[in-house]
Amino acid sequence: QVQLVESGGGLVQAGGSLRLSCAASGRTFSMYTMGWFRQAPGKEREFVAGSGISGYLDYTDSVKGRFTISKANAKNTVYLQMNSLKPEDTAVYYCAARADYGVSRSAVNYNYWGQGTQVTVSS
Repeated sequence: QVQLVESGGGLVQAGGSLRLSCAASGRTFSMYTMGWFRQAPGKEREFVAGSGISGYLDYTDSVKGRFTISKANAKNTVYLQMNSLKPEDTAVYYCAARADYGVSRSAVNYNYWGQGTQVTVSS
């Protein structure tokens, strides 16, 4: 069992930055592929970024060059650094973990989820 707790959300102006953190407890953190998803009102949950066990990184096209995912295995924490934020980035952001090797862009393939943290970008 893995427990995930996100933090770092908030209100920021367009062009600003935020760093989200996801602290994990439970089984060996390094053995999990980690992902960040987001869900805006009235929309489906969508993949944002993922970090595989091997170090492979994946990003959805809309955040490439602006967001960076990183894992600190010694701290059992995964981060999402978000720069050049846009109003369309406004959503609840969720951290997720899967006990498998590869990054998946599908939410159904993740076994564990955090409670979410709100990110609001004003124009």
